[in-house]
Amino acid sequence: MSGHLMGVYNRAPLEVDRGQGVRLWAKDGTEYLDCVSGISTNALGHANPKLAEALKAQADKLWHVSNIFKIPGQDELADALCAKSFAEVVFFANSGTEAVECALKTARKYHHANGQPERIDIYGFDGSFHGRTYGGINAAANPSYTEGFGPPMQGFHQLKWGDKEALKAAFENPTTAAVILEPVQGEGGCRATSEEDLRWMRETADANGVLIIFDEVQCGMGRTGKLWAHEWAGMAPDIMAVAKALGGGFPIGACLATAEAAKGMTVGAHGSTFGGNPLAMAVGKAAFDEISSDAVIANVNEIAGYLKQQLHGLQERFPDVIVEVRGKGLLLGLKLVPNNREFMGWARDEAKLLVAGGGDNLVRILPPLNITLDEAREAVERVEKACEFARTKLAA
Repeated sequence: MSGHLMGVYNRAPLEVDRGQGVRLWAKDGTEYLDCVSGISTNALGHANPKLAEALKAQADKLWHVSNIFKIPGQDELADALCAKSFAEVVFFANSGTEAVECALKTARKYHHANGQPERIDIYGFDGSFHGRTYGGINAAANPSYTEGFGPPMQGFHQLKWGDKEALKAAFENPTTAAVILEPVQGEGGCRATSEEDLRWMRETADANGVLIIFDEVQCGMGRTGKLWAHEWAGMAPDIMAVAKALGGGFPIGACLATAEAAKGMTVGAHGSTFGGNPLAMAVGKAAFDEISSDAVIANVNEIAGYLKQQLHGLQERFPDVIVEVRGKGLLLGLKLVPNNREFMGWARDEAKLLVAGGGDNLVRILPPLNITLDEAREAVERVEKACEFARTKLAA
């Protein structure tokens, strides 16, 4: 392996070779059940034929022209996203954190356009993750991501997740521009904000002229059993960042907004060289059409119900390993007794199961949204095997 890569990743000792559906093969031929899905990204599994076909067809036509020209695929995907969301306008980027960056700029520009340039304060929550750009890391303010990168950026503040009084005060602050949150936290430990609290946020934000930004990069696109996680609460944000599953594994991000919230995003206010390129639009449209279908959403709810029931059963059988089952839909988390990184290794090596890490000593189970019931049963069997091995290690 090359020694010339920047050492920013703590990689697992697994060199991947190919994938198909929920399965991933290493270069040595070992087969794994992949419940990481590129961290909630390969929502239709590896090498999905519909996405591969869309990519190949576009690759033979046009790859890149930049946004100095009109790219028809952008209109098609933007129309589809707006037809199935609260949004009226879309900006295409290349990643989730770029979508978040656009969302933050959109919120501040809105107030500037309204003659209130002093409204720059953005409130986020502990345990959140909004990507790795300067705006993203300051919005989340996880010390492990901000340390060493200079002083905190002006206008970013953090609240304790679930502290309603502090949030009320933030809404009432006359310099507040927006509140940003994940309706269901991913890396923060699979914590879901209650539907009641989301509705209260909407009412309180409206009363104080504050915008709501949702980061649904991980919890959106069908992951929770509805197309958008906030739909469970029967409310909507003003601005939303999406990515990951939107490209089914191909790099794409999008910032969705109401026309009112985006009123300040005029010519020259923002842009991207690669964002919305023809390849991304072709794959994104194919992925969105499939993921937003009734069949895929119904499958998420069926499999999620089964997995939650079975995982609660494992918690009862292995209370010395599993503390709690969390999450919504197919964004599931197991809070553990043993170190979560060690458990990930045991699952990989002993059960040939790939799971993701998470905050609060959690492992996340993020299978493709089109996983079958038989594959879900297999996943439970492999979690059980990992728990059995963990029990022996804890008893040693």
